[in-house]
Amino acid sequence: MALDQVLLLGSIILLAAVLAARLGSRLGLPSLLIFLALGMGLGQTILPFNDPSTAHSLGLAALVLILAEGGFTTRWDDIRGALPQAVLLATLGVGVSVVLVALFATYVLGLPLPVAVLLGAILAPTDSAAVFSVLRRVPLPARVRAVVEGESGFNDAPVVLLVTLATEWSLGHGPDGGIPGLVGVIVLQLVVGVAVGIVVGRIGVLIMRRIALPASGLYPLAGLAWAVLAYGAGAALHVSGFAAVYVAAMMLGNGELPHRNATRSFAEGIGWVAQIGLFVMLGMLSNPQLISPRALALGLGAGAFVTFIARPLSVLACVSWFRVPWREQAFVSWAGLRGAVPIIMATVPLAAKAPQANELFDMVFAFVVVFTLLQAPTLPWAARLLRVSDGEDATDVEIEFAPLDTIKADMMQVHVPAGSRLHGVTIRELRLPRTSVVSLVVREGEPFTPEPDQIVRTGDDLLIVTNGADRKKVESRLRSIAGGGRLARWQDGS
Repeated sequence: MALDQVLLLGSIILLAAVLAARLGSRLGLPSLLIFLALGMGLGQTILPFNDPSTAHSLGLAALVLILAEGGFTTRWDDIRGALPQAVLLATLGVGVSVVLVALFATYVLGLPLPVAVLLGAILAPTDSAAVFSVLRRVPLPARVRAVVEGESGFNDAPVVLLVTLATEWSLGHGPDGGIPGLVGVIVLQLVVGVAVGIVVGRIGVLIMRRIALPASGLYPLAGLAWAVLAYGAGAALHVSGFAAVYVAAMMLGNGELPHRNATRSFAEGIGWVAQIGLFVMLGMLSNPQLISPRALALGLGAGAFVTFIARPLSVLACVSWFRVPWREQAFVSWAGLRGAVPIIMATVPLAAKAPQANELFDMVFAFVVVFTLLQAPTLPWAARLLRVSDGEDATDVEIEFAPLDTIKADMMQVHVPAGSRLHGVTIRELRLPRTSVVSLVVREGEPFTPEPDQIVRTGDDLLIVTNGADRKKVESRLRSIAGGGRLARWQDGS
């Protein structure tokens, strides 16, 4: 196919996917299922695709960008307290799930043990693309969201290794060192991968804060490049590149970078492109018409076991140590969405021509479609039923800043989204430092200079000029009031 035809068809597919995502949000359907359906339609008509190796490589590349987007949009203050729980779920939780599913697949579904272990490894991970795109539309306490998002960011690393080794075992090659050696390799890869992410992310923050780029649009490009560099460095060192890219992007997203909000928005856009391309490609690879009744039944049986037994038990084994209320444990269990990652992992045995690989792929595909359709739309309902959220959790305030070098100050742009408790607060009640002033308010496109008793409204954009040394204090105060209302800073004495 000629380049101009590729560009034409690619733009049409992208626009169709964007419109389909809008339609899916109105109907309450997860976007990933819309993209899968679009891919299946293309694969059955004008773009037949049957190359598991290429699908696996492109899928991993898309996951790198999706994890980078997740890291950029994750606030360190939210995830810090939930990090031990997320890491345990990504390691011990994966191990518990693999063992339980392997036993069920062997003794109930009648699969050979190597194939059963491979199925358990493929079904173990939650999917970062599904979690980031679906969960962030649900009003939740930050600690609950952080556990599920952190788990999805870290569990790709051990699962890639597990699926690779399980595929070799199904082909007759056992793992070196046995189970202890396998556990040691996984832990080493994760620890060193996180370290690589910290180092690369820290260097990226230091350099980007000290070098003035000639155009603001270069900052988002540089930020994403640093995150992808972390993945490449991890892969070159034969450690977890997925852990490295997620950690590096999180450090960059939480660093005091100029045009941070623009960088986050750019990462979100790239993440959407990666999700669309990933799910469309996987839809093209599948052929639902050829899924046998046996594969469908096995996939739904394994999916039901994972969703209602293996996942809750793995959450209990990892999270109960932290005295997490049972209601939050139940929600974390239900919110463990599977999406593209299991399907991508299923391409590994498919490319290696492992025994029953085609049947495994069909089982996983059926499981992902059916149970994503079951779980994703019901997450808001589950949060209310379990009283994890009353649907009124505050929406985080959006803050952007750019340096004003000539006066050694920062100009901050603060957007007040729907749900923020900044709504109804007066300028005086913000209690900003003396070196900071709300210079302009833009409301419905009309700018005006506010008086101290001017009330802030939803949809407003506040332009605040502050001394560079006080910017962090101003940002912290605004976020506190946005989450806790006008009394937030009076109650803590500041």
